[in-house]
Amino acid sequence: MLSDSKKYPWLVVALLWFVALLNYMDRQMLSTLQLEMGKDILDLMKGQNFGRLMAIFLWIYALMSPVSGLIADRINRKWLIIGSLFIWSGVTLLMGYAQNFDQLYILRALMGVSEAFYIPAGLSLIADYHQGKTRSIAVGFHTTGIYLGQALGGFGIVVAHNFSWQTTFHSFGLIGIIYCAVLFLFLKEKKTYTIQTEKKPFIAELSGMRKALIVLFGNISFWVILFYFSAPSLPGWATKNWLPTLFSESLNIEMVQAGPMATITISMASLIGVLIGGFLSDRWVHKNLKGRIYTGVIGLFLTLPALLLLAFGAGSLPMIIGGAVCFGLGFGMFDVNSMPILCQFVSSRYRATGYGLMNLAGISAGAAITGWLGKSADAGNLGRDFALMTIVVATAIILNLVVLRPQVVDKKDEL
Repeated sequence: MLSDSKKYPWLVVALLWFVALLNYMDRQMLSTLQLEMGKDILDLMKGQNFGRLMAIFLWIYALMSPVSGLIADRINRKWLIIGSLFIWSGVTLLMGYAQNFDQLYILRALMGVSEAFYIPAGLSLIADYHQGKTRSIAVGFHTTGIYLGQALGGFGIVVAHNFSWQTTFHSFGLIGIIYCAVLFLFLKEKKTYTIQTEKKPFIAELSGMRKALIVLFGNISFWVILFYFSAPSLPGWATKNWLPTLFSESLNIEMVQAGPMATITISMASLIGVLIGGFLSDRWVHKNLKGRIYTGVIGLFLTLPALLLLAFGAGSLPMIIGGAVCFGLGFGMFDVNSMPILCQFVSSRYRATGYGLMNLAGISAGAAITGWLGKSADAGNLGRDFALMTIVVATAIILNLVVLRPQVVDKKDEL
């Protein structure tokens, strides 16, 4: 059988790579479509309103992430992934029919619910298929799909400019719906622990979920990992949602140029960063148990000068591009090691739940910063507020180096 092949774990990565690409492309397109959509939906022309639209996705996504993780640890992840993809692709398609801000707001919230169910399930499935020396690089290849999705999302403005913003949403939504059939045929589940298949009383299910939360929150290292993951999410989500605007304002160019330039620059740099970070981490961790942690910290260090270049590089193309490249490389090296670091402190039984909680912390931070930067953009302070985020990132670096002390490469299952 195909699923028994030694190559199948890499086929899983390939199958989920395209899901990751669609996951981020569908959410990212909106960041560059503000002006095109604003011709028909005037409320989008206010930075504060646009910030609200981007933030509602993040708040809903954040709140649903721990729920999705708890569910992914207890059911077949194949069907969770397919269902998530089908629903968010349908929502993407429907966004092309939106006629006012309220309709977009509701659809963006629904996208937050549906997309939240993918990442914890997808990453934990990859971690279960890649338990040896390939875990970080496997997660890295999967993560390249995320960054390529961000880059292609920037081209949404090009499609909209040549056709219409409605066509952009219709096309990408339909692609995702069709891809569900591919996952149905080829994606297989693999649990490294036993799932109780008989139906359980509701109280028993709640008890199992309660135990997962107790195990995670009783681990001081998990608290540090939560902060380590959420602190860089401030600049991470700020760049995803506001970098096209920053490029446009700082370089005094049209959004049809700034959108692709910003998303391609940072996404391609991030793609290279995840490959470097995955390769380095998989080798370093077998010589030093903190190898994954050191790799992630190197990445975070790179984001510090990057934020300053983005903040104070107004009018200078080399500084703005250099800042975006440096941030992308660093964030990619950090991002690719989040799940592998979690695997050193949390067993497979609770990893999807753990990553869901990390998403809750990280994306809540992103939602807060997105709304704040909407007001900042209206006030003309976008660059300055990018620079202030270096303080939080520096704190995360220090905590990570001082507190996290892994004992194993891969923490074994806990009953």
